[in-house]
Amino acid sequence: MNYTINEVAREFHLSPHTLRYYDKEGLMPFIGRDQHGNRVFTEADFSWIAMVCCLKATGMSIKEIKRYADWCAQGLETIDKRKELLIEHRKQVLEQIEALKKNLELIDSKIAVYEDPELARKMYGGPKGRHPNQT
Repeated sequence: MNYTINEVAREFHLSPHTLRYYDKEGLMPFIGRDQHGNRVFTEADFSWIAMVCCLKATGMSIKEIKRYADWCAQGLETIDKRKELLIEHRKQVLEQIEALKKNLELIDSKIAVYEDPELARKMYGGPKGRHPNQT
């Protein structure tokens, strides 16, 4: 079954413009065209688009995704390069996760203060409160 750019955009919560941009930048080298030049997507394309979205959402640059797409298009001889790129990206994602966990801990500690009126009074020191950086 074939899908239009609008259908694919809805499926991936992207705009058609974003999909066109990704295609223009060479991130979707496998996407076909119909007799009128319109992009035609198949179910097989969905896994590739999901990968592009995953890499983009986890902070990989368009340039790096393009490199990955180019290596995929070259075939089996680039598997080691693709693997190394993904291993390095995975390390960066894990670092992002750790940073987010630390930020979440700070947010959780602030919520805990706000949920305990006695602790909040001690922290704020009175009815006017303290500077936002001290709370």
